[in-house]
This record gives sequence, structure tokens and C-alpha cells, in this order.
Amino acid sequence: MFYEAELRILRETFRKCRIPTVIAELSKSLAENADAPLHTFIASQVDMQKPLVEYVPSVQPGVIYRLRDPFDCRYTYMLLPELPREAVLVIGPYLPAPLSARQYLERAERSGITPGQLKQLESYYNSVPILSDTSHLFVLLDSFAERVWGTDEITVEDISQDLNGLPLPGAAAENDTLLDMKNMELRYAYENQLMEAVSKGQIHKADMLFANFASFPFEQRASDPLRDIKNYSIIMNTLLRKAAENGGVHPLYLDSTSSDYAIRIEQLRSPEAAPVLISDMFRDYCQLVRKHATKNYSPPVQKALLYIEGNLTENLGLRTLAETLNVSSSYLSNLFRKETGQTLTDYINRRRIQHAMHLLRTSKLQIQTVAQHCGIMDVQYFSKIFKRIAGMTPKAYRESKKR
Repeated sequence: MFYEAELRILRETFRKCRIPTVIAELSKSLAENADAPLHTFIASQVDMQKPLVEYVPSVQPGVIYRLRDPFDCRYTYMLLPELPREAVLVIGPYLPAPLSARQYLERAERSGITPGQLKQLESYYNSVPILSDTSHLFVLLDSFAERVWGTDEITVEDISQDLNGLPLPGAAAENDTLLDMKNMELRYAYENQLMEAVSKGQIHKADMLFANFASFPFEQRASDPLRDIKNYSIIMNTLLRKAAENGGVHPLYLDSTSSDYAIRIEQLRSPEAAPVLISDMFRDYCQLVRKHATKNYSPPVQKALLYIEGNLTENLGLRTLAETLNVSSSYLSNLFRKETGQTLTDYINRRRIQHAMHLLRTSKLQIQTVAQHCGIMDVQYFSKIFKRIAGMTPKAYRESKKR
């Protein structure tokens, strides 16, 4: 099979995005294709001995099919060439967007789901990942199809499948607990992967994982949906803070970020605003790990970094720092530059200006007072350093943040 490597990469990419894929043989029955994602909406009343081709109505070379099942879950599939038996690559199930409570109720009524089975219907949808129609993954699939069929004239056909009011898979009450356990295991597994990415400062990986993790509609525990998402955001803030601490960030650096997000969480005005806030939270904690993780520094440099952070308003001259740490000035200067890639003076100035930026954004303190809070008594010298590092004057910076 000449495209084996491309197929492996394609399926691995979808797997990392939590989208199931499988190669299913058309000639085999649904029972024999038990690993195929299509079996997830096949109930016990359906003849599992029928071949898969009866449930996949069209399969032609050079065509990508998009199928919608009776529960509005989506599948994408295409024929694969050069296999011993006719086989399709099946991608799904997935949803194009999260469902609202109203949509849950409408789908339950349309599918003959009783009110007593509504919780299981929600659990079923909770287990289905979100993949929008504009996702870059479909561009990747299109490129793959062009490669395996040797043409850039790949067509896409939409198919709606009606299985005559097919009941929800596994609607038996004894399967409720198992389904809930599966959904919870998926959620916790992704939380653990996200924590690991944050502890390593892997922003790109955290972004990718969060895009999929955010697709989980969480079980409502409070009567107020806004309070529900605030509570979850508070928990996530705590988990991320611990992940960054495990990544080598001292609590001294973490406290400010954690406190800022605690305030922002309580200021949320709608549940829809939470995903953006949590995404920002992930990125900021990753940045903390990348900027302030000290586990790879020697003890003298670690102590110097922590002392600087806690004493920005004090005298932070080289001699004072060396005496405080009980090392020689030349030793500290050389070691600090070797391990951090910058001089002590440059590092201290940059941290002071970063603190000044925070004060200018979050307070109405006079610029002279801000300078004093950053350990610089001469406001003109403060403005000069600020402009060199920030690219604008303190006044201009404050004005830019009001827009």
C-alpha cells in the first residue's frame, strides 16, 4: 500500500484531536466490524449480521462522504484503494458544535427517548467530540484523498441516514453507570494530559488539547449554569497553578496570576465567555513555566531570582545581592549570565518594567508612584528604561490599554 505512511499520520492526527478513525471492510457485517465507530448508534434491534455496505449507502473512488446519523452525529468516510477487500476509512462520530439543553430535549423527542433516558442521551453526546465543518482537519483529509486517488478533483457528498427512529445505543439502564464511567475517564485523562503540557510549558500542545477538551459538555451540578462554569473554572485555576508549580515555578510567581484569574472568573457574565478565559489561563500558566521555571538553575541563581522577585522596590545592586546570597560578586555575575543568558542588571530592569506595566494596567497610581513601587526613585530614569523595554512611554502605554 503506497500511502501507508500518510494514512498512519492522518489517523494519528485525528486521534490526538480525540476523533475516532477506523478502517472497516464493506463486505463484513456490523458485528465483524465491531471496532467501527458506526456501530455506536446501532441498537440491538438492528440486524448486526448485515454487511456494513447496507449502512454506508454510497462508496465511489475519489469521493469523500459526510454522513449524518439519526442522532445528528456526523461521520466522514471514503473508499481506500489497493486493499485486498473493499474498505472505507471511517472518521467519527463527532458533532459540528456543542448541543444546548433545548437541542437535547428535541433530539430525545424525535428519537423516542423517554424522559427517564434523557440523562443517558446527554452522556452519549458528552462522549462525542466536537469537530466544526471548517476545521483544518478536513483540509488534511482532502489532501490525503488527492494523494491516494492521484487527482485534485475530489468531490464531497452529504448523506443523511434514517434508521426509522432507532433507539439510543445501550439504552438499557444497566449500561448507564458504565457509560458515565467512560465519559469521566475520558475527561480525567484529558485533564491529566493538559496538566502535563502546562508543567512542561508546552503552549502549542496545551492549545491543541484544550481545543478538544473544551468540547466536553460538563454535567450541570448547580442550578445556575453561570455558577456551574465559574466553579469549574476555579477548579481549573487551582489545577493549573499546581501544574505550573510542578514544572518548577516558585509560588512567588504563581500567586499574582492565580489571584488575577480568581477575580476574572467571578467577573464572568455568561457561560459562553468561559472557554476563552480558560484558554487564556492555560497559555498564561504555560508562559510562567517557560519564563520562571527555576528547576534547571543552580541554587545560587534560583535564590537570586526569588530574592529579586520579592524585593523589586529594594536596592538590587550586584554587591548587595552577592552579600545577601553569601557569594562573591564576580561569581554571581558570571553564573547568572551563563545560566539565564542575560546580565543581572538587564534582568532586574526587565522585571521592574514588567511590574510597572501591571500597575499601569490595573491601577490609577501616578507614574512617579509606579516608579517607586518598582524600586526606581528617579521618574525620568524610569521613563527612559520603560521606553527602551516597552517601546513607548509609561503614559502612552497606559493610554493604549484604555482602548
